[in-house]
Amino acid sequence: MGFGNDGHGQNVTKAAVRAARNAIEFNSIPSITTIVPGGYDSLKLQVILAVPKKYQGGLDVEKVKDVFPYGECEVVVQDGGMIAPSGIAIEVRREDGQSKRSLQVRYHPRCFI
Repeated sequence: MGFGNDGHGQNVTKAAVRAARNAIEFNSIPSITTIVPGGYDSLKLQVILAVPKKYQGGLDVEKVKDVFPYGECEVVVQDGGMIAPSGIAIEVRREDGQSKRSLQVRYHPRCFI
């Protein structure tokens, strides 16, 4: 299982690639050549991405597949994930020259494998 998000935008592909990398980051199966006939090249992967429905159209599945260096990769996209607000306070100058803090809210798609 992996988790990824785009902390500075709403790029669903970036979030999905980060989730894929996170899922394999600490995994190592050195004996893959003995348990999978044909070794790494014969490896078959199914990646299931839980992505908020309104972001699914912007997902570049090929970039997610590129994360996995071996075998054949199938990506299945299902409804899920999370859209969470990220409040950012920014100093803004008012017309009278005084500064005030302005809160901007952004939403980030999060993808889970």
